[in-house]
Amino acid sequence: MHLILFIIFAVFCIAGAILVIVLRSPVASAISLIFVMCAIAGLFALVGALFVAALQVIVYAGAVMVLFLFVIMLLNIKEELITTDEKRLTRYLGSALGLAFVLEIAYFVRRGLAFGSSSLYLPVPKEFASIELISTGIFTKYLLAFEMTSILLLVAIVGAIMLARGKGRRDT
Repeated sequence: MHLILFIIFAVFCIAGAILVIVLRSPVASAISLIFVMCAIAGLFALVGALFVAALQVIVYAGAVMVLFLFVIMLLNIKEELITTDEKRLTRYLGSALGLAFVLEIAYFVRRGLAFGSSSLYLPVPKEFASIELISTGIFTKYLLAFEMTSILLLVAIVGAIMLARGKGRRDT
């Protein structure tokens, strides 16, 4: 039963990730990314990390993606702003990076199948989903990274608002 659920969640993750890349509308891509985040939460729940799964949905699919949608709608990105030369360069660069990514994944899958891993068959430790360990780690060892991430998000919001205001307008 776990294998069937894993395959379902994995297919949803891959399909959602492909939709994030393929869809032309930034809003539709962001909504597809929310779909991917929820499928990843399902994968966390499968391994017994229910707290991490709940955090995935609440923090990433909820708060961060709402912030992304807000910024995307605030910027009001228009298709005609991108020139044909930039589209061509982006398409070639994206294709090359996509091919490199597929080759990298194929390498690791082949290596994992060839050598195997005994850790794949071990049960997940109880500490993996411990609220105490996660909160202790965030607020002690990783506090600087946690705070820098919040500052980065704040700067992104302020930058989006400044871009949306326009260059010539000066509201005081």
